[in-house]
Amino acid sequence: MKYALVIGDGMADTALSQLKGQTPLESLTLPTFDRAAGCQCGRVLTIPEGMPPGSDTAILSIFGYAPQTYYTGRSVLEAAGMGVPLPEGSVSFRLNLCSGLPATDLRTEHLSQRCPASQAGQLILQSHSGGNVHGEEAQTLMNDLTRAPAFLAKMRAAELSIHVTDSFRHIGVMRSAAQDLKALQLTEPHNVLGERIQGNLPRLERSSRDTALRRMRDDLKALMLLSYEFLKDHPVNLRRMAEDKLPANMIWPWGEATAVALTPFADKFGCDGSVISAVPLVWGIARLAGLKTPRVPGANGDLDTNYEGKADAALAALLREGDDFAAVHVEAPDEMAHAGNLAGKLESIRNVESRVAARLLEGLWASGEDFRMLLLSDHPTLMTTRTHDGGPVPYAIYDSRTVRAALAAGRSEPKRKFCEKEMLSEPLLMDGTALMHLLFHQG
Repeated sequence: MKYALVIGDGMADTALSQLKGQTPLESLTLPTFDRAAGCQCGRVLTIPEGMPPGSDTAILSIFGYAPQTYYTGRSVLEAAGMGVPLPEGSVSFRLNLCSGLPATDLRTEHLSQRCPASQAGQLILQSHSGGNVHGEEAQTLMNDLTRAPAFLAKMRAAELSIHVTDSFRHIGVMRSAAQDLKALQLTEPHNVLGERIQGNLPRLERSSRDTALRRMRDDLKALMLLSYEFLKDHPVNLRRMAEDKLPANMIWPWGEATAVALTPFADKFGCDGSVISAVPLVWGIARLAGLKTPRVPGANGDLDTNYEGKADAALAALLREGDDFAAVHVEAPDEMAHAGNLAGKLESIRNVESRVAARLLEGLWASGEDFRMLLLSDHPTLMTTRTHDGGPVPYAIYDSRTVRAALAAGRSEPKRKFCEKEMLSEPLLMDGTALMHLLFHQG
């Protein structure tokens, strides 16, 4: 028996007036999703009550790790995915490259003249991804920033090291004696798009006697403002603005975390496997669980990712490399929703269905192996707010044996519409960690 998992990040949504009161999943024709729902389906809470909604908590749940036990923050999971160790006495952070534009003029032209560094807090946060900066541009901006004398001096004084990637996602590790981390408020940038940066700079949620924590807050705030001072006139950003692209002109720390260890996936479920993704968070959860994380050329976290390459990597793991379990994670629907791009979200969902789920299903059918494939959104990402939501998501499990039995009995293959509305009649699975047990027929 082979087991597959397909996660369309942020596919689930709410009813939209632009879609005549339907959700994106409800509005689309998605035959492979409907085939899976015809075998087994339901709805599930992947985000435990009281925990922050996001892929970190949701994907931990989906892989069978209760966030209440294992979650210390997002960045340590991403650090693990990038091979960045977290020494004792250290705190990790996700560092986004973001785009801030003046409140008085949201056009990109002449940005540096319109908002001096002293007024950086008055900027409006326009993109959590620096206008989807990636590749050589992202590396150049961050490498030059970490070598800039004023920023480098402050970074060293704060005992911060930055691990640069080729995307808008970077990792910081800070040595600190801070103990009261729960008092530190670092806002997730994708949740405050369109808001003034000043009100979302690092702060303490309550008074704290932890002097190391107060220093951490002050250092992070200072580094954010210094990053804008250097990056606002960087040649890469001047060129991006001339091309009518958003500048990547400020670092944004969030997702603070301390070290974590996960029980090996093989010990929990009795099989090894591979996880195919393009984002460090998912790699990190997989690596900490002892799962392989093969890289796919051309795979990224955006709409133009290599969908077929991801599906083919999963098929190779299952059919040629001897794995019993393979997961494919696609980030694009989530990114499109954060960007407020409904057409992009619809296109990305169609791509997950036709270029990943269908390719996996047909490849496994052709192999003659019995298989089960779990399909779901990790959490809703709402077009109405451009943020994550902790509500239930629909899930479906395709079982080749169910379909073969139906066909052998002269019946047609069972099908059911895969969407939020259709699943309302199904019982709500309150614990997302039960999903993996359902996939493996355990419990």
